[in-house]
Amino acid sequence: MDIDHEHANLVTSNAMVEESKKRCEAVMDTIETLPHLSLSCRHTLLRLIQSELSFLSRVSSSEFTTESEPSICVNIGHLESVVYILQQPNISGVSRVCKTIPFQPSTQNGTHNTASKGAHVDIVCTFDGNPVWIIVSDRNPEYLSWDGQQESSKNKGLRARAELLLEVAHNSIALKPTSLIFFFSNGLNRFTSEKFRTEFGAVDIGSKFSNFDINFSKELGGEWVDILARSYQDASVLEIKVDCPHDVSKESLVANPTVKSNDAYFGSSFGDIMSQMILPTNGKIHGDLINFDTTALIAIVSGISNGNRQKLLATPEDELKMRFKGNTEFVIGQVMSEIENPIHIDIGKVISGRKCIICESVSSEFKELVLMCGGVNEKLRADQLLQRLVVVPDSPSTRMMSLPTTRKLALKNKIVFGTGDYWHAPTLTANMGFVRAVLQTGMSLFTFEHRPRALTGD
Repeated sequence: MDIDHEHANLVTSNAMVEESKKRCEAVMDTIETLPHLSLSCRHTLLRLIQSELSFLSRVSSSEFTTESEPSICVNIGHLESVVYILQQPNISGVSRVCKTIPFQPSTQNGTHNTASKGAHVDIVCTFDGNPVWIIVSDRNPEYLSWDGQQESSKNKGLRARAELLLEVAHNSIALKPTSLIFFFSNGLNRFTSEKFRTEFGAVDIGSKFSNFDINFSKELGGEWVDILARSYQDASVLEIKVDCPHDVSKESLVANPTVKSNDAYFGSSFGDIMSQMILPTNGKIHGDLINFDTTALIAIVSGISNGNRQKLLATPEDELKMRFKGNTEFVIGQVMSEIENPIHIDIGKVISGRKCIICESVSSEFKELVLMCGGVNEKLRADQLLQRLVVVPDSPSTRMMSLPTTRKLALKNKIVFGTGDYWHAPTLTANMGFVRAVLQTGMSLFTFEHRPRALTGD
């Protein structure tokens, strides 16, 4: 195994090697429990840990057989820290783990940029709704150098690493972060922390990371058993802002004049949804936003979500097939899903405390679909829903529009999700095919998933 000395720590005894092997096994099992982690990210982490475990197995059978026990480099502490961060509740949209972000070198006077090979980033994701790169170090603070060894190609120091990351970040488009987050699991000395603050404007965000004590678990006999406890109480977490040309001020988002602030009675769970949508004050939007795509609007007004379940189940099969054609099984599946888990409850949890926006494209598409396929009640609910939403211009973010337009990355979806990205608002959607396609490009995206619902002519 090629040990990454920038992350590695030393072990000096066979007992420590065996402990490291147990840590590898525990972290591998924990990775399997991580929700919403893509298969590619999961595969990368498991491959790295399996490689570490194989390395430790070779060492334990050979190198610690004499009285002179050499020191060896292990990397499991770094991988533990990465997995710890992935469990944080404000982390979402993880698109890459433990990868090099490529850099297209600029050439000036025939000289290639020093960042031409890119920079290693441990996690590309969204943090508190914003795209970020997270860099993790598990090294002892005593061995972390600010200036590094200028003659060394492997250790240029933390200053040079921060400069490289900022350079790569500035020249990225689709993967461009709003900030770099440095996570030092064993802390930093005062000198280094101060250098980060004075030279890069770094701020301490350790308070945003919860549960600094963590247990890594292993499945034994059908039950999960904690076999390793680790504390991150001494961790130091610093954020460096990346200068972005786009910095949205929600002060500039003026409410659609059709948005009504009166407390109309809507009835049942639909009324509960309406009451949880926070309306603008003084004609302008402040606070957290959420962006709806067309699937979310349809799910809210659908007869399936609004008490029409038993009527559909009681409808003869021939009539259902005539009405829904080849989508009959799909609709019945949604009915059964609604009986087991009403969707308004799930959507209410997501939108609570947020102001709701849609872009002009979604507004037009939703109105057209309701006009063609909606029943009297669905049309009435659609009108009431639109009165509670703020319609913003189609304004997709630069990074979203930098992605190639393909069958899986359709332009209309790039506009909808990109507008949410522009306003730093997560998009509520059932279109997880598009979300997966975006994540596969390496770009992080902040979304909430809901189960699909169809218009039923109710």
